[in-house]
Amino acid sequence: MARPVTVTYEVWPSAAAMALASARLFANKVEQAVASRGVARIALSGGTTPNATFKLLADPAQPFLATVPWDKLQLFWVDERCVPPDNSESNYGVCRNLLLSKVPIPKANVFRMEGELDPEEAASRYESTLRNVMKLEGAESPAFDLVVLGMGPDGHTASLFPNTEALNEMGRLVVANHVPQKDTWRITLTWPVINQASEVAFEIEGPGKTDIVAEMLTGPRDPERLPSQLIRPANGKLLFLLDQDAAAKLPSASAVAEAHGYRVGTLEI
Repeated sequence: MARPVTVTYEVWPSAAAMALASARLFANKVEQAVASRGVARIALSGGTTPNATFKLLADPAQPFLATVPWDKLQLFWVDERCVPPDNSESNYGVCRNLLLSKVPIPKANVFRMEGELDPEEAASRYESTLRNVMKLEGAESPAFDLVVLGMGPDGHTASLFPNTEALNEMGRLVVANHVPQKDTWRITLTWPVINQASEVAFEIEGPGKTDIVAEMLTGPRDPERLPSQLIRPANGKLLFLLDQDAAAKLPSASAVAEAHGYRVGTLEI
C-alpha cells in the first residue's frame, strides 16, 4: 500500500512566472537550510524547463545572485545522460553554462555525475560520492533539502523510464538504467532516495504535458507505466509548480493566492 501524500499544486499564469517561482523556491530552500545547519544540499534535473530558472538565478538584475549563500550550497544531480560534460546533451554542462559559470559557488561544492564513464562505473562512483559527502552509514539515505524534478510526456521522471529496471531498485542510491525506448543508458538517483528529500518539487510546463499531469495525479496507480507515481515523499508532501497549460485538466485551483499571481490546489493521492 502506497503511503498517502498531499499534493500542493501552484498554477502560474505563464512559464516565465513559473520559472521565477522556481528560482524563489531554490533560494528559499538554500537560505533555510544554511540558517538551520550551515549547509544546503540540492539535487537538480535536466531537460529544458529548468533553463529559465538557471538564467534567473544568475541574472544580476534579480536578487538571487546577491542573496543566495552560494558558498554554503552543495549541488548534486538527479540524473545524467551518458555523454561528456561539454556535450550539449549533458545536464551538468547546461547548468554550468547557464548558472554555475556565473555565480560564486566553489567548484568543490559541485558534484556532477560522470556521464563520460561506463554507466555502471559512473553510478557506483556517484553513490560513493553521496556517501562520502553526506557521511552516510549502512543503509542510510541522503536527505536533500530540495530535489527538483521534471516529467516527460511518457510519465518518466529523473531517468526512471517506463518499464525499466531502475523502477525495481530499492537498495542502491544511484543506478545505471538502460532505456530501450531511447536506445541509451542513463545514470539516475533511485526513487527511494528522491522520496527522502525534505522538499520534492515537480516543475512542468506546456500543453504537451496537460494529459500526463492529470493522469499521473488523478488516474489509476500504475508506476510501471507512469514512473512519476513512485515519487511519494516520506514526509507526505509533494509540490507541483505548473503553468496554466500543464494544469488545464486538474481540478480547479483556488484563487486564495491570486494576489500573488498564482492559484493553489491540493490533492490527496
